[in-house]
Amino acid sequence: MTNTATPRALIVMPALNEAATIGEVISSIREASGSFDVIVVDDGSTDGTAVSARDAGARVLRLPFNLGIGGAVQAGFKYALDNGYEQLIQVDADGQHEPREVCKLLEVMRQDPQIDVVCGSRFKTDTGYVAPISRRTGIHIFAFLLSRLVGQPVTDPTSGFRLYNRRAIELFAFDYPSDYPEVEAVLMLHHHQLRMVETSVQMYQRGGGDSSIGSGKSAYYMVKVLLALLVGLARKRPKVGERRSADKPVTMET
Repeated sequence: MTNTATPRALIVMPALNEAATIGEVISSIREASGSFDVIVVDDGSTDGTAVSARDAGARVLRLPFNLGIGGAVQAGFKYALDNGYEQLIQVDADGQHEPREVCKLLEVMRQDPQIDVVCGSRFKTDTGYVAPISRRTGIHIFAFLLSRLVGQPVTDPTSGFRLYNRRAIELFAFDYPSDYPEVEAVLMLHHHQLRMVETSVQMYQRGGGDSSIGSGKSAYYMVKVLLALLVGLARKRPKVGERRSADKPVTMET
């Protein structure tokens, strides 16, 4: 008999000082995707992010200090792996992502079970999204390079709106890039022969808080990511499913 049960899915929201938006984002996700568990990875916030997230009905994993976006997202992967989730949906806490589009990512993967990651793209079609010119230039440069490195079109390599299956969860739970991870993660998927596709989604400008990539950091961000791509091309990485004995399950603060 064919198993038609819905895969157990977890929505992971990395957050740093997003008290202004996180409650509304969680409420919108609950309304659009009420059957999914939601966990907020509080990356050392100094405001009321954790309280707002709990008040909105999310579980909260509080990190003891700021690890950066890569460390926060990897904590979400570890939690998903240790708690038996088959799918993980990464959603920003700042209101940029449209919660109703979660179902769109899931439908793409449902139609083709061979897909390991579905990435929501702002630029695959014209969605009306307008990024600052410095950031847009960087995105296009990364997209150009990655498209040639992985042998398929990549239009939005910095998107943090992604759906992962169990194989991708296993990979990134044990090896995930730090600092600005999204671009290098695409290269990792290619290295491990995991399949990623993009689908066009609606995104918005952030609803509050401060971006980790301000206008003064754009050049630094571009150089650092380009160097990370070069290092990533030569770096040896653990195989998918290879669990290190030193790893411990991720538990949630109560």
